[in-house]
Amino acid sequence: MRTDTATLFAGDSVSTLRLIVYLALAIALMVLDHRGNYLEMLRRTGSALVEPIYRVAALPADIARATRTAVATQDQLASENRELREKLLLAQARLNRLDTLVAQNARLKDLLDAQKNLGLSVQFARLIDVDLDPFRHRIVLGIGGNQGIEVGQPVIDAHGIMGQVIEVLPNSAIAMLITDPTHAIPVVVERSGVRTIAYGSGAIDRLELPNIPFSADVKVGDKLLTSGLGGRFPAGFPVGEISAIAPDSSGMFAAAVARPAAALDRSGEVLLLRDQPQPYGPPALQEEMGPPADLAGAAPAAAEATESAQP
Repeated sequence: MRTDTATLFAGDSVSTLRLIVYLALAIALMVLDHRGNYLEMLRRTGSALVEPIYRVAALPADIARATRTAVATQDQLASENRELREKLLLAQARLNRLDTLVAQNARLKDLLDAQKNLGLSVQFARLIDVDLDPFRHRIVLGIGGNQGIEVGQPVIDAHGIMGQVIEVLPNSAIAMLITDPTHAIPVVVERSGVRTIAYGSGAIDRLELPNIPFSADVKVGDKLLTSGLGGRFPAGFPVGEISAIAPDSSGMFAAAVARPAAALDRSGEVLLLRDQPQPYGPPALQEEMGPPADLAGAAPAAAEATESAQP
């Protein structure tokens, strides 16, 4: 007994007639719908029913796409953030370098102005090392014997005396600062003319002036200048300013403390003074001795010529 049912595309004539009827019905429905939109409500209802199924089916693909986008966006943001941080650091480094150059140019201008104002023969030098421990205050300069540096040359900056050269190498030199515990410099109080000696204290911002008589005219705020005594430092250069005065431990003298005028802990460029020609003896001594021998004979001759020229 045959139990299978006939399919739509079976080879007998009944199935073919059924197919033709279905096709005709479908065409009629399409024409009617096209002409009068009779199935619009049905299509909307079907779309509303089928749409959730489409969304559920597309959900895995949407999740995967959103995940890829989120990961890509996070990586891009991280890369941009890293690039911006690098640019910020570079800009900050350039700004710091610019500030350093501006400060250096200001120091060089001050040195140049000091050289022009003083009218001295000086030599420019850069610091290449600094030694500021409590027992020795030394700086190393980037020029030496090959550049004409000699032991004993005073070292100054734009504000005052820094120290003196104590050792010369072929291409470098070592200078002792005035605050070195073993250094002493003769000074004079600019206001009153009192002469004394300023000693290094081992502190970069402190000079000591012991054994000042109580009767000496020295006050807080007085400026100290080189006195020129000793033949090492020319007279008239700023050394420091009195910041405090008090009796010493013995009670017999006063002891003063002064701040150095030079920027000992900040200067990166210095000037080295060359030997300046100094006159020997007071001018009155030459007047008492009379003119030199080669001019002594010329004076009578000039007088005779003057007399003969008179009528």
